[in-house]
Amino acid sequence: MKPFLYALSTCFHCQRTKRWLADKQIDYDYVDVDLADDEERKELIQKVQDLTGGAQFPVVTLGDKYVVGFHEERLQQLLGV
Repeated sequence: MKPFLYALSTCFHCQRTKRWLADKQIDYDYVDVDLADDEERKELIQKVQDLTGGAQFPVVTLGDKYVVGFHEERLQQLLGV
């Protein structure tokens, strides 16, 4: 199962998370929510809110677990690296 990243294209912490995942050579899928069209953006924001209770970014998910924000230690635990 691949991790999934909900991000914003202009978010420093989102960019940092992408770099961290790349540095660790972790294969992941992602979406820059702010670059999605209006309808898809609304759906993506709703998914993030349903999952986390808010609309904060980045959010890395793996199965039913997730990490909000760039927290290296939590990401390591979530992804087993």
